[in-house]
Amino acid sequence: MANKRDYYEVLGVDKNASADDIKRAFRRKAKECHPDLHPDDKEAEERFKELNEANEVLSDADKRARYDQFGFDGPNMGAGGNPFGGAGFDFGGMGFDSIFDMFTGGMGGAARRQGPQQGNDLRYDLRITFEEAARGCTKSFDFYRNESCETCHGTGAKPGTSPVTCQMCKGAGQIRQSGGWMTTVRTCPTCGGTGKVIQEKCASCGGSGRNRVRRTATVKVPAGIDNGQTIIMNGQGEPGLRGGPSGDLYINVIVKPHKLFKRDGYDLRLEIPISFTQAALGAEVDVPTLDGTVKHRIPEGTQTDTEFRIRGAGIQQLRSSNKGDLLVKVRVEIPKRLSDKQRELLRQFDESSTGKEYEQRKGFFDKVKDLFNN
Repeated sequence: MANKRDYYEVLGVDKNASADDIKRAFRRKAKECHPDLHPDDKEAEERFKELNEANEVLSDADKRARYDQFGFDGPNMGAGGNPFGGAGFDFGGMGFDSIFDMFTGGMGGAARRQGPQQGNDLRYDLRITFEEAARGCTKSFDFYRNESCETCHGTGAKPGTSPVTCQMCKGAGQIRQSGGWMTTVRTCPTCGGTGKVIQEKCASCGGSGRNRVRRTATVKVPAGIDNGQTIIMNGQGEPGLRGGPSGDLYINVIVKPHKLFKRDGYDLRLEIPISFTQAALGAEVDVPTLDGTVKHRIPEGTQTDTEFRIRGAGIQQLRSSNKGDLLVKVRVEIPKRLSDKQRELLRQFDESSTGKEYEQRKGFFDKVKDLFNN
């Protein structure tokens, strides 16, 4: 237990937080670390598990009270500090609604199913170019979501008719069953917990009350966004039920690779080939950047894999005007096909060399010489 964080700290609320405060805090933080939005991110997965555990306790009035009194062991204890049902009572796989309704006369689950319900969140994969990610852009795209049927206005019933009260549950949405000292409650199989039955279904939606509709959204992609990051458009998900708020639209950004550049945080990396002569004598070369080419001086005696930094030629940082750098690595290209004259000139150069021109070779042979002379 020593490694666990306080549940209130995990949700970011104080101990006097209301049930609504806890619900809002959980929903906000769950969006930040949900595994579906952060694939292959083990840290986000662990944060979500921790968040889910804290919410499971603090959103339940009884568990919260026992947690406040006994700490982490409290939620697993029954009223009075004893394990629930000392004789080893087994709920037999009953869901939370059934257990809750066992103590509330069956009203809890029905109220939740028949009250306002938030709409589903949606996800869209937005593909943009490397340049669009670096500079920022505005993109419009089409997506689909389920919305209230315009023909039946969401009732699911044929126009001119209305859903009728379910005869099996008498409109309660649940079936109560008594057995000895305990009463269990389950969702009505006829109406699915709504308390209403549609006798004549709407032809447009088939009785579901919803149709799949294509919508267009426009999003402003900030400069500096990276592959796999998410933009949230609040309220652009599916509309809620019975007056509930709409869900959100999660836009997963997929950045296409660039032919020349590789991104390293806010820096860019680039490899350019230079000739043997340019490396030996030095030269001024044209270096491509995202904003065009710039001149850069290659010093005399440059070795292959030498890296130069061009400041401010990288990616713009999110919510900032600062930019990363461009890291340029040079590759010295050795010519493969030489003319007889070129070969002769290179032989003359090699014969005239004293060995001092090659620092690495001199150092290597000095080490070999010391090795065998000892």
